[in-house]
Amino acid sequence: MISKVYSAQTSLLKAHLIDIEVDLIKGLHSFSVVGLPDKAVEESRDRVSAAIKNSGFPSPKKKNQKIVIALAPAQLKKEGPIFDLGIALAYLLAVKQINFDTEKKMFLGELSLSGELRKISGVLPLVLKAKGLGFEEIFVPKENASEAGLIEGIKIFGAGSLKEVIDHLNKEIKTEINSQEKTKIIYKELDNILDFSDIKGQETAKRGLEIAASGGHNIAMYGPPGTGKTMLAKAFCNILPRLDFDEVLEVTSIHSVAGTLNEDLITNPPFRSPHHTSSYVSIVGGGTFPKPGEVTLAHKGVLFLDEFPEFDRRVIEAMRQPLEDRIINISRSRGSAMFPANFILVAAMNPCRCGNFGTEKECACSPLELDRYRKRISGPVIDRIDMWVEVSKIDYEKLALRGSGGESKKIRERVEEARKIQRERFKKLKIQGVKINSDMSAKDITNLIDLDPQTRAVLNNSAEKLGMSARSYHRIIKLARTIADLEGEEKIKTPHILEALQYRPKTIH
Repeated sequence: MISKVYSAQTSLLKAHLIDIEVDLIKGLHSFSVVGLPDKAVEESRDRVSAAIKNSGFPSPKKKNQKIVIALAPAQLKKEGPIFDLGIALAYLLAVKQINFDTEKKMFLGELSLSGELRKISGVLPLVLKAKGLGFEEIFVPKENASEAGLIEGIKIFGAGSLKEVIDHLNKEIKTEINSQEKTKIIYKELDNILDFSDIKGQETAKRGLEIAASGGHNIAMYGPPGTGKTMLAKAFCNILPRLDFDEVLEVTSIHSVAGTLNEDLITNPPFRSPHHTSSYVSIVGGGTFPKPGEVTLAHKGVLFLDEFPEFDRRVIEAMRQPLEDRIINISRSRGSAMFPANFILVAAMNPCRCGNFGTEKECACSPLELDRYRKRISGPVIDRIDMWVEVSKIDYEKLALRGSGGESKKIRERVEEARKIQRERFKKLKIQGVKINSDMSAKDITNLIDLDPQTRAVLNNSAEKLGMSARSYHRIIKLARTIADLEGEEKIKTPHILEALQYRPKTIH
């Protein structure tokens, strides 16, 4: 007897439909899973057998029969315990212990030995896939129901156990599971986040971060240790606008697949701050079967790299593609992947290894050490960072001043207004995929931004004197466009270009 039910899984960041077929043959007992399963899928034999027995049905292990579970398509590697619920139902259908129409229904969930359903990862993209394929009902663990409830147009049932699902599907018992209502997005205020008013002085750095937040520009802060670079980076999250609905879905999906989703939804831009000893794979992504790294987990948010030059050289150089193209391509012997990586880079660094170069304290670094430290960040990486801001020593008198509070809220309001101007501009011009100034390509800049002759002359003369690359030239224009948006100006003027030029790196020491 053959039975068939539907499930799904994520591979990389994409969802795939999985057919679960069960065939029973009389003979000596055996239980096999085919279709390129990993260890977790193979172990489902024991989980499913125990769950079926503890749900009030005869155990598959007590029958003299050969049980073959086929997971299709066979060429796609099957990972994780997500198929447990589907396998259990498919088996019970095959032995005619239950009977229901399997069409337009999808089943996701890990089973405990007692038959309870446990939380799984990657539910949101799987529900989106099910809806796109025309499924009408999807069964998930209770703990995943709220996440799945973001998607409209498909009935979502959050079940606590295998028995609940069976009773719901059994027309004779009619113990229905209530369908999940649409999940409302509740924007929560960030807890324990520094306010800009808590950081004394550093007005130049605060201005730079406001511009970076408004246009999505990458920024690096350099200066002696203890001047507030890390505090500024942490406070930066508090001035970023909240994610819109589409961004909530996208970011939540990424973290759900990666297994880093600690709450039902991610409504604020993610803030990722890996330690400088983190491995190349953990930051960039990869592995035998490519997985997303920190650059992808920071998508639509902030990637903060403290002690920037202390990161592995491979990590720093790997930043070239995401900083330019907003994606990361990973190729391995067993597969390749392209992950989104549209984040704002906030880097912090000291002037030298000991941190005292250029201060009143004596620098303990030799000229060779200084040169090595400077060369850890290559020219192409420096070129891709829009803003370089010096964070200098603070006067002790300022440290004793008491902050008034609420500075971050005021800055965020200005940032939101600037981003609104940008969205409306790009929407009016029907430019696809561009919402903020940093997303503009060189072609977009040429077609959209027309500088007056005087402003163009100032930019060209400065570019020639500073020996700018074409990339730097375009980044100055994008930065100036953001500065103009913050001031509510329709045209880029000379002062906007001059301020943008101040953030280009003359020297970082």
